[in-house]
Order: sequence, then structure tokens, then C-alpha cells
Amino acid sequence: MSADQSDFLLSFVVPLYNTGSCIVKLFDAFRDLPIPGGYELILVNDASQDDTYARAKAIIPSMPIPVTLIDMARNFGEHSAVLEGFRHTRGQFVINLDDDLQNPVKEALRMLNHLRETGADVVYSYYDEKKHSWFRNMGSWLTNAAATFLLGKPRDLYLSSFRAHNRELIDRIIQYRGPYPYIDGLILGATNRIERLLVRHEPRGGGQSGYTLRKLVRLWLNMFFNFSIMPLRVASLMGALLCVIGLILLTIAVVQALFFKVPQVGWSSLMAAVSLFSGSQLLILGVIGEYVGRAYMTVSGKPQSLVRAVTEHRPRESSVHALSQ
Repeated sequence: MSADQSDFLLSFVVPLYNTGSCIVKLFDAFRDLPIPGGYELILVNDASQDDTYARAKAIIPSMPIPVTLIDMARNFGEHSAVLEGFRHTRGQFVINLDDDLQNPVKEALRMLNHLRETGADVVYSYYDEKKHSWFRNMGSWLTNAAATFLLGKPRDLYLSSFRAHNRELIDRIIQYRGPYPYIDGLILGATNRIERLLVRHEPRGGGQSGYTLRKLVRLWLNMFFNFSIMPLRVASLMGALLCVIGLILLTIAVVQALFFKVPQVGWSSLMAAVSLFSGSQLLILGVIGEYVGRAYMTVSGKPQSLVRAVTEHRPRESSVHALSQ
């Protein structure tokens, strides 16, 4: 879809996960926004374990704006859910934000204006003070540091899930159908026209964060093995380094035996050396195996996401489509 074919100026995409306790506040935040050209709201329920989907479905008929509610067949993760939401957008610009109300919708309008003024493909938000837990802040710092090392991310760019995109960029990244998506990796690989904007960050509007160590590790693995070959290079360097160490130790042992008549004894040191080299080999094989396994899952057609149903609300019109899986 080109920008000229867009039905609205702006599409909001919000992934939902266990948001039932604050779903009313979330809907209220999107009512009657002053956006000339119109806007729509795309909600993606990522298999919430509470009543998020039922409550959202009950509220959307009262909304004065077009709303699309997507129900995922199972929990595929935030990045898969957001990409699925992107595929349903019809706006000239697309803003992605979380369901916790920590990113005020009014700040999204500032990001839209900044995107249009600068002509960038994407605008990332950043904060003076983040109202997250120490664990999430630490995880975000580690993720950004890894992205700088692996993906060549600019050091001053903070990878936030609160982003504004133009239509051209959205159409590029939704072409990715692999089962291990990482949206920031797709963006960094698709454009260098990136801007940033300082925005406010509010305390969580309700519910509990779904940010866990398991999800953080899964995100890192997607970044490492699907959007970079740096782990393979590190494994190669490790192998080369161990070969050099082995040659040095062998040379020392031969020289001592031939010229200094030093007896070569030491069961403990031998076992330590064998364990070191064997463990390193298994580590390198594990890295290679992870790449091969992910390639196999991609070729075999592991789905990035599956949609159970889509509820589309247009003012004075509503329809539900059950999708085959």
C-alpha cells in the first residue's frame, strides 16, 4: 500500500497482553483525538490469559473511530503481534505503543509531527526518566548495548517500542515472514533515516508487566541468530585463539622435553586443557547448530503468527471474520 492509497492519516498499533484491568483507560485515551485526516486503532490480543479479549470486544462498538481487534491463536510474542498489527494498518503513518499507558497518546502526536517535519522513515522515543522497574531498565540497557555491537545501531539511539513509522517503511518490514522476528533489526536493516524525540514516560496505568527474563532471552536470541552473523565470527575467533594457545603449549612441551629434559607430567593440567578445548568445541558447535536449526524451522514453514479472528469496527458498522488456521 502506498501513502497515496492510505485511508487514514494515522494508524495506532497496540499489542495487548493481560490488559483487562486497564482496558477501559486504554480505549478512552484514543477517543476524539485532534488528528486531521482521521485515524484508526489496531489492537492485537496476543493470547491473553485474562478477559482482555472479551472486554475489548465489548467496548469497541462504542468507539467513534475505526477499530480492528485481532485475536492471535496463541502467544507468539510482542514482535510477532506487532508485525501482524502492521499488516492490518491503512494509515499513511503508523505509531506503535504499548498497552500499559506509560506512553501518553498526546506524545504520539508530537512524534507524528516530528516524523513529518524531518522526513525520516522512523522516529524513536527516548526518555529523561523511565518509570520501569530496575530489572526492565537493566534489560533495556543490555538489549541496546547488544544491538549496537551486533546490528551497528547508533550509540545515541534508544530502541524503544514507542515508534512512529511512515508507510514506506511499514510496507518494507511486513514482507518479513520468518518465525523469529525482531522489529528493530528489520528497521535498522531497512533504513538509516532515523530520528529520535524526547517524550514523557508515565507510571504504569494498571496491571502487571509481562516483561520476564525468558522473554528477554528469547529477544536476544532472535537478535543474535536471525539478524547478525557476529556470533559465528566470535566462534571463529575463539577457535583460532584456542588453536594458537594449543600450538604455544605444544611448542613449550616439546622444547622442554628435547632441550631441558623436563619430564611431562601433570594429570590435572592435562584434564583441564582437554575440558577447555572440548567445551569450546561444543560451544562453537552449539552456535552453528542454532543457526542451522533456525534455518530449518524457517524453511519448514514455522509460522510467524496465526490469527484466530479479526473483529473490525467502523462507526455504525461492525463485522467479525473467523480465519482458518
